[in-house]
Amino acid sequence: MIRIGHGYDVHRFGVVENSASITLGGCSIAYERPLLAHSDGDVLVHAICDALLGSVALGDIGKHFPDTDDEFKGADSLVLLAHVVSLVSKQGYSIANIDSTIVAEQPKMAKHIGDMCINIANAAGIHVSQVNVKATTTETLGFTGRKEGIAAHAVVLVNKLELYV
Repeated sequence: MIRIGHGYDVHRFGVVENSASITLGGCSIAYERPLLAHSDGDVLVHAICDALLGSVALGDIGKHFPDTDDEFKGADSLVLLAHVVSLVSKQGYSIANIDSTIVAEQPKMAKHIGDMCINIANAAGIHVSQVNVKATTTETLGFTGRKEGIAAHAVVLVNKLELYV
């Protein structure tokens, strides 16, 4: 049995003193405006978490890691991803693949994509060939085009483990 999940996340840019980077796919990327968030603001990993949770009908990232809980303040999203993967596994599923898209005018992502795939694969306990990350702009349209924030989409395919059939 296979199941599909879709995830979407957005974080807006803010102004934080002494901040010169953002985190996407577990990579620290130089950028003058940080993403505002309760955790590390990794919209890519958050979208992947939501897709995985959705694939096995376990709600969303906010249900499991609420922004009202100080335990998750500044949390490393790759650690959250590893926890989500364990929840998916407890439901009897394994990840077949993850496909994701970052939507942002800036910063440019191309040189970081390979490392993002590796980070995500490692946190999810899967082979890097099962992870795809893309980046696109909106040609200056909308909130991402105006450089107000970054969005990410993710789609996952999970398989029922034979043990549970």
